[in-house]
Amino acid sequence: MPTAAVDQLTSLLGDAVVTDGPELAAVREDRSGWRSPHPALAVVHAASVEDVQAVMRIASSTRTPLVPRGAGTGLAGGAISSDGAIVLDLTRMDRILEISEVDELAVVEAGVLNGDLDRAARERGLWFAPDPASRAISTVGGNIATNAGGLLCAKYGVTRESVLGLAAVLADGTLLRTGHRTVKGVTGYDLTALLTGSEGTLAVIVEATVRLRPLVRGETHTVAAAFPDVEAAGAAVGGVAGAHIRPALLELIDPIGLARVTEHLGAAALVGTPLADFAPGETFLLAQCDAGDAAAEAETVARVFEAAGGRVTRSTDAATGERLLDIRRAMHPALASRGNVLIEDVAVPRSRLPEMFRAIAEIGARYDVEIPTLAHAGDGNLHPNFVFEGDEVPERIWAAADELFRTGVRLGGTLTGEHGVGLLKRRWLAEEVGDASVDLQRRIKRVFDPQGILNPGVMFGPVESGAEVGGPR
Repeated sequence: MPTAAVDQLTSLLGDAVVTDGPELAAVREDRSGWRSPHPALAVVHAASVEDVQAVMRIASSTRTPLVPRGAGTGLAGGAISSDGAIVLDLTRMDRILEISEVDELAVVEAGVLNGDLDRAARERGLWFAPDPASRAISTVGGNIATNAGGLLCAKYGVTRESVLGLAAVLADGTLLRTGHRTVKGVTGYDLTALLTGSEGTLAVIVEATVRLRPLVRGETHTVAAAFPDVEAAGAAVGGVAGAHIRPALLELIDPIGLARVTEHLGAAALVGTPLADFAPGETFLLAQCDAGDAAAEAETVARVFEAAGGRVTRSTDAATGERLLDIRRAMHPALASRGNVLIEDVAVPRSRLPEMFRAIAEIGARYDVEIPTLAHAGDGNLHPNFVFEGDEVPERIWAAADELFRTGVRLGGTLTGEHGVGLLKRRWLAEEVGDASVDLQRRIKRVFDPQGILNPGVMFGPVESGAEVGGPR
């Protein structure tokens, strides 16, 4: 009953319901490179928990699909319009409701930007650890829905480690509260953990109680190095782990990506860095150590880098550290300047990083595509990138990605370290977790969403004759 749903929504929420124009086009895509073939039935801008409950009751009574959406920065097609669906936009729910310095927590609405929360916390001597690359523009609710990661995960964990409790609206409009405000709490099933990373398929997250941390005191030490090849850099990563050091970040840019970065930045920007004498084929590795033992850790990291053949630069100066970090930050702008970018996400055990890099090179050669790769090397999370022209991802790129994912799983890894399954990776889900797990997860979804109206198609494709239908290519 799509017309009935729109009529009821418009009668209740007025101008907050949009049924035509550029907004409907915008929600057909995120930052994954995938564009939905289906326009939204309507975009509804919720401003309160009560708005969300009302929208869910209408969607449920009319059996209308609904897609929860934050800032649209996702990279797996997890919050884009689907056939006949309402897109529920939560970005107007952007209030920081509480920051407690004693309890070291914040209570926020789902549409609060990650970066805004962090800035507000820092004014109180605290900070919010989750740090996806999109933190300046991504919402806390979206971070939780995808269990987002970032540069600091190896030391401070993914978003899950910072979520204490949630308020979420179920498919029938019921408001569910989970979790606690205490440091510890083990009462009943952990529904907070279940909803974290559920990608809008179980409920609509509207509020979160999140853990804050005391600001890190002292200097941050930065160690950067250029290595003759990715194998040497991989050995350095293993050496850091073997020394039982956990830097705040440990980032790697492979030779193809580094060539694009140096070209994009230009020689003047590289003076005083290990890349001032950049040679083709080199790999870049960047570490930052923080907290009280940062100096000793950085000294050990520098020795490990040098022993592995690295040309090392070390700094305790914040400005120099930022210059070195800017090299890593330049990766995606450098690629975007050459065309559209499909940013992939696979993670392997740190000990298997060299094998994964070899496999990426072999896959690229076999399919005649460049695969510039950035890695959160500290936790084994790689982002192979594909650059292409036009609006459609070429078939050979999807074929190369298919082989890349299967290789990551074969090496003991996972299809996604931080982007989520969304639409783009649902076809590989059973290969990683197994049919029994997929069946159980489907049954859990039916408990939360018996009509199947929440984010249909995301994570689990439609079932046809008992078999999973492949996702978008």
